[in-house]
Amino acid sequence: MFRFLLPLATAALLLFGQAAHALTADAARAMASGDTDERIAALAKATATPDAATAAFVQAMSDDAVKITPQHVIVMKDDKGFDAATGAEVPVPEDAEDIVNNNRMRGAFEGTLASLKLLSRDKAERAAAIAALREESDESRLPVIDQALVAETDAGLKTQLQSIRARIQLSSSDATQRAAAAAELGHSASPATRTLLIEQMKQEDNPAAKAAMQQALSAVEGRLVWGERLAALFSGISLGSILLLVALGLAITYGLMGVINMAHGELMMIGAYATYVVQGLFQKYLPGAFDFYLVAAVPVAFLASALVGAALERGVIRFLYGRPLETLLATWGISLMLQQLVRSLFGAQNVGVENPAWMSGGLQLMENLQLPWNRLVIVGFAFAVLGAMAWLIGRTRLGLFVRGVTQNRPIASCMGVNTARIDTYAFALGSGIAGLAGCALSQIGNVGPDLGQGYIVDAFMVVVLGGVGQLAGTVYAALGLGVLNKLLEGWTGAVLAKIAVLVFIIVFIQKRPQGIFAMKGRSAEA
Repeated sequence: MFRFLLPLATAALLLFGQAAHALTADAARAMASGDTDERIAALAKATATPDAATAAFVQAMSDDAVKITPQHVIVMKDDKGFDAATGAEVPVPEDAEDIVNNNRMRGAFEGTLASLKLLSRDKAERAAAIAALREESDESRLPVIDQALVAETDAGLKTQLQSIRARIQLSSSDATQRAAAAAELGHSASPATRTLLIEQMKQEDNPAAKAAMQQALSAVEGRLVWGERLAALFSGISLGSILLLVALGLAITYGLMGVINMAHGELMMIGAYATYVVQGLFQKYLPGAFDFYLVAAVPVAFLASALVGAALERGVIRFLYGRPLETLLATWGISLMLQQLVRSLFGAQNVGVENPAWMSGGLQLMENLQLPWNRLVIVGFAFAVLGAMAWLIGRTRLGLFVRGVTQNRPIASCMGVNTARIDTYAFALGSGIAGLAGCALSQIGNVGPDLGQGYIVDAFMVVVLGGVGQLAGTVYAALGLGVLNKLLEGWTGAVLAKIAVLVFIIVFIQKRPQGIFAMKGRSAEA
């Protein structure tokens, strides 16, 4: 343990140069014994003018490497003892007592060590210390913070230090200092600063200080509102991208082929469980490559759902073309069977799918605006799938046959197109895209047998609103409904927002039955 103390002591010596005040035996004893309040007061007094020995001693206490006897306060290194004040080796009697640190003392040690690191030459260490003191309100830290402010050369860190200093001074007994601190905090854009100002205003009785706090609060809220607006907009885009992924497959099976596929949600569920299985295989056989399991899971999820979709089309759907109500009932029954099959294989409880390490965390754009990496990846993935699908439908031979069969089956058949095979390929493609949606959803929520039920209604609403058979309409409808839903949530709450969106769709369809874009395909022919 002591090997960690020596580098700290050396670093502290470099930081402070010649120690202005050496640690005394009385100061060490005061910090190591007595009740918690007395020890914290002694700690604050000793670290107000920091020196290397004090820094090393505080670190030793934090590491539970200090014993105390009536004659000495002893820092332990392996089995040897050293006097805390002189550094000389001393015998460790059997009755030497360990110092006892409760949670409050440990918090005080952490705060003190962070304060001392403010003077480090390492910028990253200073930044970490500032982050640790972000919520600090103890006035005993002010002398060290003032020293750090004088020595700090980085403008960004200096601004953060000034904010911490103002935060501490906001509870000062001097009203003038409180007003000045409020003015300094008015430059902040942190939700924590807003909360602090609101709480402090409730206790403030000085009119000038209260006015300064009110002015600072207005300035902070003015900055925060932009972060909240952008956060709501991103949430809407994120929800819209998920709806887009869910609805893209349905845009083929329902929009182009006219099949009311109530099992679409269960095809998503199969994609999500395929991701879960791939994750398990990587955990067991390739733990070193776990961060790349999602790369393998994407094609597996697509193929698993596509194969089930192809079997579904060959076994059931092909006998029900032109009979939409019977298709609805048949696929609904199949969805129940698929749910029960998954319950039998994986159990009724939800299973967990972990994010790879590179999808954890987020992109911090503002104090109150962080964009999660998993959501950003899903937004990009949704548009990548959209681009691939548009290319497949518009630029490939398969897409040409699908469009031909959709627009005029008899003519396509007369031209030599195997319409039955194209139907199977098209349905498998829509099912595979549903599997990709399930793979994406597994990264932001639980995977269970009911996964698809929460999205099937939204998927149909997106396809109908966008215009049946129109990919562009699906994109506009998904993103529009996602953003509209999130904006209304911030105003009316989640339930009323959902109702308002449903009412909007009903009114829109009444005025424009064909959706945003005109309907094309077999339904139009009929």
